[in-house]
Amino acid sequence: MNYRVVFYILGWILRLQAALLLLPAVVGLIYQEMSGLSYLITAVIALILSFLMAAKKPENRQIYAREGYAIVGLAWLVMSLVGAIPFVMSGDIPNYIDALFETASGFTTTGSSILTEVEHLTHAGLFWRSFTHWVGGMGVMVFMLALVPMLGGTTLNLMKAESPGPVVGKLVPRIRESAAILYKIYLFITIVEALLLRIFGMDWFQALTTTFGTVGTGGFAVTNDSLASFSPSIQIIITIFMLLCGVNFTFYFLLLQRKLKAALKLEEVRVYFLIVIAASALIAWNTHHLYATTGETVRHSALQVASIITTTGFASTDFDMWPMLSKTILVTLMFIGACAGSTGGGIKVSRIMLMVKGIRKEVGMITHPRAVRKIRIDGAPVAVETVRSTNVFIAIYCVIFFASMLIISIDEFDFTTNFTAVAATINNIGPGLNMIGPTGNFAAFSPLSKIVLIFDMLAGRLEIFPILLMLSLKNWKRYN
Repeated sequence: MNYRVVFYILGWILRLQAALLLLPAVVGLIYQEMSGLSYLITAVIALILSFLMAAKKPENRQIYAREGYAIVGLAWLVMSLVGAIPFVMSGDIPNYIDALFETASGFTTTGSSILTEVEHLTHAGLFWRSFTHWVGGMGVMVFMLALVPMLGGTTLNLMKAESPGPVVGKLVPRIRESAAILYKIYLFITIVEALLLRIFGMDWFQALTTTFGTVGTGGFAVTNDSLASFSPSIQIIITIFMLLCGVNFTFYFLLLQRKLKAALKLEEVRVYFLIVIAASALIAWNTHHLYATTGETVRHSALQVASIITTTGFASTDFDMWPMLSKTILVTLMFIGACAGSTGGGIKVSRIMLMVKGIRKEVGMITHPRAVRKIRIDGAPVAVETVRSTNVFIAIYCVIFFASMLIISIDEFDFTTNFTAVAATINNIGPGLNMIGPTGNFAAFSPLSKIVLIFDMLAGRLEIFPILLMLSLKNWKRYN
């Protein structure tokens, strides 16, 4: 392990976080809240730590997979640990474990909350809480790579360790240019949604914080009822942008390159929208008796499907009161998740496709054992290494899922609450069912359970491997 390069990049991460903390400090100043001072003090602390860690550029600047995974895992942990401090200092969330839960939920774009009264938070606290979604949506390291030429051309392993999906590639030959392209698309979507929400009735604070939660697919809202109190027009806009942010950003890059045919050939994107349409139609049919008009039924069903499959977690209605079929569909969507290369969480549509095609291949091999069959996506054969890593991912995912359920069951909550609590955190969804439904929260869980669920959030957002390698003692051995 090259310790110097690890600490050097972590120092840059803290420098970035110090800059980001100035934004809620400014919000506190605008609304004349003393809580803004907490963010300023935390920014100074982060800046001091950053200079201590990144004072000297390492001689050996090579980042191998070992360093890449360790840096990414530690970066997200450190940002969560530091980002929780102003919540405690300001009194918005006095308990540090609760503040860490909320902050980790923000950065990982999970949206699960321990708050019983969201509207009691200061404007600075509400802004920081939602802004962490935007920062974590595209990825901390992708943000750094887009802004800072830290270590030349050795940073592909950082992008691979953080980016969601079974395969990570470059949009253009240079990593920094790829990261910059992704953030330009991300920023454009952010600006367009914020403007539309402002035009259709939200004030600027609501428009910005809601947009952060939408494009980051996080789901923190600034009102206790999430989106229920906003107009149908606003709910429709948010639904559209949630779906757009669940799409693989390669699709948008191809559109920018005027390669419409190549964009439309992306099989994962087609399957993603097919799932959305089918799930929305089934839920609308199943819940039509609960709402006054067909339009209202379709709007709520589409919004909740978009919210869950993109792992955003917004709610326009209490879906915990829906019929069992509709709730079962939503829980299924929790596991499927959005597209690889999007801001959404979950297992990812591409992995589900690989699993289904792998099953079809194995079944076919039973009757035709000598046949040569290859799994293909977008018309191209999938590498054996990709299929293997997908199978390993699913296996580890199941182990973590049921181990987490076992531990949090100590709190003696019902099975549905425990099951959906783990599903909501490891898939970065936000709400679950029963106690943690759209009108509930995670406040009742014990500190131990909250720590387990924080681990699940980080493991889910980083797709397990960086967190496991970060915890591996063997991974931290020095190079000979």
